[in-house]
Order: sequence, then C-alpha cells, then structure tokens
Amino acid sequence: MSKRALLLIDLQVDFVEGGALAVPNGSEVIEVANRLIPCFDLVVATLDFHPADHKSFASQNRGVGVYGEFELEGLPQTAWPDHCIAGSTGAEFVSGLDVEGIDYRIYKGTDRRIDSYSGFYDNGHRKGTGLTELLRAQAVREVVILGLATDYCVLYTALDSVAEGFLTVVVTDGCRGVGLRPTDIPEAWARMERAGVRLAKSDEFSRVS
Repeated sequence: MSKRALLLIDLQVDFVEGGALAVPNGSEVIEVANRLIPCFDLVVATLDFHPADHKSFASQNRGVGVYGEFELEGLPQTAWPDHCIAGSTGAEFVSGLDVEGIDYRIYKGTDRRIDSYSGFYDNGHRKGTGLTELLRAQAVREVVILGLATDYCVLYTALDSVAEGFLTVVVTDGCRGVGLRPTDIPEAWARMERAGVRLAKSDEFSRVS
C-alpha cells in the first residue's frame, strides 16, 4: 500500500529569528509542522549540516560579501553567512518542534565543496542524500513539503521530488522565504507550479487512518 510522507525542510535554529541566516517570520512554520506531523504515515526532516569551512560561506571567499554572487564548482552561488555548522546550536532543530514525531533525518550540505539546497541532491546533482531511496523503500507515492526557505531549499526539494516521480504538494502556509529580491518568493511559487507541484493549505490535511 502506498504512503504519503511529510518532509520538514531545515527547521533549524539558524533559520529562524535570532539565527545566523534568519528567514523572516521563520518560526511561524513550527506550529504548522506540529499540527501536520501526526497526520502522516512517515515524517522526514532535512537538516543543513555544514562543515565550518564550507565554500558557500562568504567568510571563505575573499572579496565576496554576504549575499554576493560568485561561482562555486562551476555553479552560480550565493555567499551565505556562516550557518548550520555541524555540531553547533544553530544546526539544531528549533525549540518547540515535535521532534518525537520525526521518523528519519536527512543531512545535506556536508561536502564543503558544493552547496545543497534540495533535500534530495547537492546543487550539481552529483550526489544524492539517500532521500529518494528512503522514500521508495517506504512505498511513498506522495510527498508533502513545508519548511524553510520557500525560495531556496523548499523550492529545490519540491522540484527534485517531482523529477523523482513523486506526487508533490507544498504547504504554502507552512513555508517562509528569504526574499533577497522582491520577486524571488513569487517566482519560486510559480516555478513550482510550472513543474507540477500542487500548492495547498495546511487545513487540507487530516489524520491518516
């Protein structure tokens, strides 16, 4: 029997208010996550988990300011503040998240040479995280996504989910975006819809019997 899985994207200290790479109003998604966790057969959380010298950090690139653009391993890259360093408080789940309801954790961004927005692959699609294999082993057919941030890790996770053949839904009120440019968040929603992602509100989901 096929299942549906809830993917919680990067609900970590550094991505909410007060964190090193705070997403505006990021903590608001925790309530949505906690409400939906009991409604799913399988709950998987992704975590950014960077080495301290990750090459996507502005601190590792002389002459490149935070949020500047440069090329990393042949790919366009935004220079981020140091964030979600493995073993740091910033890499931990946000306080108040129902971590007992999480079945599996997927760590991404662990290779210092390349960034990993998607929960499925690094940005160059050179190496998978094991998420596809996990979902298929669990007979998952439908993937429902929420988390941080709309215009980066949620976007690329959703696009890869569709590409891997999963029915893919993104919970719009369970996401918040970075919005470095005013068009980034609306463009992310449009790009997801063009790819075949269905956008839905959290109140659509009821407990799975």
